[in-house]
Amino acid sequence: MAKKKVDPETPEPAKKPTAKKATTKKAAKVVDAETKPVKAVKKSSPVKKSSPAKATDPVVEEIVLKSVEPYSRFTDFDIGLFKSGKHYKLYEKFGAHVVEHKGIVGTYFSVWAPNAQYVAVVGNFNGWNRGSHGLNARWDASGIWEGFIPNIGVGETYKYYIKSSTGEDLEKSDPFALRWELPPHTASIVVDTYYEWRDKEWMHKRYEHNALDRPYSVYEMHVGSWARSVESPDEFLTYRQLAAKLVPYIQEMGFTHVEFMPIMEHPYYPSWGYQISGFYAASSRYGSPQDLMYLIEELHQADIGVILDWVPSHFPGDVHALYNFDGTHLYEHADVRKGFHPDWKSYIFNYGRNEVRAFLISNALFWLDRYHVDGLRVDAVASMLYLDYSRKAGEWEPNIYGGNQNLEAVSLLKEFNEAVYSHFPDVQTIAEESTAFTGVSRPVYLGGLGFGMKWMMGWMHDTIKYFSEDPINRKYHHNQITFSLIYAFTENFMLPFSHDEVVYGKGSMLRKMPGDEWQQFANLRLCYSYMFTHPGAKLLFMGGEFGQGTEWNFEKSLEWYVLEYPNHNGIKETVKALNKLYRSEPALYEKAFDGSGFEWIDGGNANDSILIYTRKGYESVNDLVIVLNMTPVVRYDFRVGVPDSGQWKEIFNSDAENFWGTGIINYDAVTSEKVNWHGREDSINVTIPPLGASVFRRVK
Repeated sequence: MAKKKVDPETPEPAKKPTAKKATTKKAAKVVDAETKPVKAVKKSSPVKKSSPAKATDPVVEEIVLKSVEPYSRFTDFDIGLFKSGKHYKLYEKFGAHVVEHKGIVGTYFSVWAPNAQYVAVVGNFNGWNRGSHGLNARWDASGIWEGFIPNIGVGETYKYYIKSSTGEDLEKSDPFALRWELPPHTASIVVDTYYEWRDKEWMHKRYEHNALDRPYSVYEMHVGSWARSVESPDEFLTYRQLAAKLVPYIQEMGFTHVEFMPIMEHPYYPSWGYQISGFYAASSRYGSPQDLMYLIEELHQADIGVILDWVPSHFPGDVHALYNFDGTHLYEHADVRKGFHPDWKSYIFNYGRNEVRAFLISNALFWLDRYHVDGLRVDAVASMLYLDYSRKAGEWEPNIYGGNQNLEAVSLLKEFNEAVYSHFPDVQTIAEESTAFTGVSRPVYLGGLGFGMKWMMGWMHDTIKYFSEDPINRKYHHNQITFSLIYAFTENFMLPFSHDEVVYGKGSMLRKMPGDEWQQFANLRLCYSYMFTHPGAKLLFMGGEFGQGTEWNFEKSLEWYVLEYPNHNGIKETVKALNKLYRSEPALYEKAFDGSGFEWIDGGNANDSILIYTRKGYESVNDLVIVLNMTPVVRYDFRVGVPDSGQWKEIFNSDAENFWGTGIINYDAVTSEKVNWHGREDSINVTIPPLGASVFRRVK
């Protein structure tokens, strides 16, 4: 009789006891630590008896397990999805998972290394012995190595020892590790992402906060340098310490969302997080996964959304990470023309490889799933889209149609967005894309890439360049400030004054402004007023909201002490008032991405450098009239055409005294007159402040 074949994927059944009336401890149900944490660790040593066994006592069988037990979390269906690039929850399968097998608590390990001769788990538990805990290679050509190691659990440090096909000895961190050692150490750590969330109310109504016709004002920040302890300025705040300070501050300032620059584990701190090695691990510099979850939960309970920077464009060449993972170009493209980034000296994912696509899309969904994140801002999309990005002639190869688009990357981004919005329809994806690529924020079914929004990089550069001009010269650059409205509704744009604009000698937002001290602060208040009344979502990098004078320095805290001075506090109060205005006036957000939400009243007054326009919502009664004076000249008895007759009240003025302005304000409501002006039957006569913005609303 043929011996029954045992499927290595299935845990081996416990042997039937031979002693009469013996009982065998049944194998407990496999418990996933992400669902319920496993606390106790049962040893596989024989049961000690304190007294001689009686004849009636049951025989307790000693459970003897191998150093690495055959075990798997993968089904045939999982393998099929993985090999086809359609498995979007690989984090439930790969990596280290504390489970219970045959009544023993241990850790299941699995890693993709298809070109390895041998793979083993090494760590403190085995003295980093490469030969004691070899994993089992699956028989299905998936390239997966796996196995269950008893009696190790949460807190264990480990790596994978890989003997490559060429005989090279490699020690690699786990690509799916949920936590890493503090740099410069590089081992992975067995942990879980179990957390009892208390943000049900936010998650239930999140779609309201993330809708495209709702206010979307983002505070971009770097966790390591937003604030540090006064007593220990060289030490980072933990995620929990950050929660205590950040949540009330964001509430006070009125931002709707906070965006964290990459908090995934990265070995090199000066990379700001953009050179990621641990794509599934929150950086241990600031605490545990649960500490980050606590921070996100606290923000949610304060009705503040959370966006994470996500970097699928490249990764560093550190020997312990993804590069040359199993001795071959596994994650990166083998062709240096596609696989090496000349600007960042990093490596580019092979977007045409199914398993790599599944790795990346699963990673995006991981942060949305396990960390309740409300959006992903995708970094360096332009570098992914073009084969000739930062490359000279001869350094890149055209696609099959002879063009310069990276068709595999285009396909990945479309699939990424489809996967995100099908699993999490109430979140947003945002592209940092600096070119004129068509349809970045248009649905995939209409031929677009499928992003929810796109950074309006052209607007940012034009605006900064215009405001850096001396006001006396702005009349010659008028088209620069009005040009954005020609293409403002071709995409769902977000207006970014981001971290990239306040480093590397570019100067802070305040120091980009011309003139003496008063003019610099007035110009910055005017610039922000222009941003908040321009169509599109908003983003402002930390420090800009109070006019920090120096460039951002990632090595130290923001210069919070400047808020002791009225000029800097005036910038803070301006941003706070603008956020309040933006969130309270439907005309500023209901049609942020619709051309019918904006209309010029006078966009051609280059000689006086004055812009006048209306912003419109769903109801005309909410229409606003915005007047921007780009010169330091006060305009008395200035007539403005208005959409309707009635009384018009100034509801915001960037020259208010509490903003450190001169206080030239229209205090009383102004009644319109039947004087045709700016092509309109009705007009009002008002005073326009110097280097100031005035917003008028009809009295209801």
